Amino acid sequence: MATVDDLKFQANPDATTISIDEPVEIPKNQHGRLQESGREEDDELLGTDDSDKTELLAGQKKSAPFWTFEYYQTFFDVDTYQVLDRIKGSVFPVPGKNFVRLYIRSNPDLYGPFWICATLVFTIAVSGNLSNFFIHLGKPTYHYVPEFRKVSIAATTIYAYAWLVPLALWGFLMWRNSKVMNIVSYSFLEIVCVYGYSLFIYIPTAILWIIPQKVVRWVLVMFSLCLSGSVLVMTFWPAVRDDNRRIALATVGTIVLLHALLAVGCLAYFFDAPELDFPAPIIPAHNGTTVITKSQ
Repeated sequence: MATVDDLKFQANPDATTISIDEPVEIPKNQHGRLQESGREEDDELLGTDDSDKTELLAGQKKSAPFWTFEYYQTFFDVDTYQVLDRIKGSVFPVPGKNFVRLYIRSNPDLYGPFWICATLVFTIAVSGNLSNFFIHLGKPTYHYVPEFRKVSIAATTIYAYAWLVPLALWGFLMWRNSKVMNIVSYSFLEIVCVYGYSLFIYIPTAILWIIPQKVVRWVLVMFSLCLSGSVLVMTFWPAVRDDNRRIALATVGTIVLLHALLAVGCLAYFFDAPELDFPAPIIPAHNGTTVITKSQ
């Protein structure tokens, strides 16, 4: 049976005494982490955080040969919620946020850009025909004839812009990345994705271009250009801002200029085309003479 002496508290000679008066030293690795927190925020804005991990996962995801169907199937492996989220991000850009880092880098796709461009092509073509019809509605000399060639012209313009401009920009960034090591590089698929989703705002704009008021049309095109152009600027400015100042400004200026030329060109060609002088109809009179009516 245990005695009273056995139940007494005994101090452990191996225990370590800690005084609360002594300052607690911060490990050097933790101190370094605190100093690099600001740098990590910049990396997150630029889209370089965990870039190696993302590229590794992307390489594992696209390991199939390029001539197989599985290789291209990965580019369309996206759900509806992701597409809608990216569309919202392109219509309502968040200041100071990188569109690639926030929406694209985890899973870049071609599904959204392809169908956005296809929808925009038919929207511009159909709206352009309806606009031409409403402008000449009520004129006795006008006979409506659908202009199907506008579909092919719109398709050539939209898809050439959505593929050739990103290709040129990707090549330029790769070239500047070899000159300046601090430049952030995007993949070609990411750039195509950004350009494709930035064109979504022009779909409702093209529908509203049916309104036969030039002032309303130009206000709409300026509003849409500001929204979609801001997405491109906030995405590509962090990628070139460490380059030469003139080159960085010229790059961003060229991106905005080409984007504006697309919007203004579509409005001018498909909706603000000059009116044609239709020939006056020849109406035979009862006395055998012909009467030429002059349109007002």
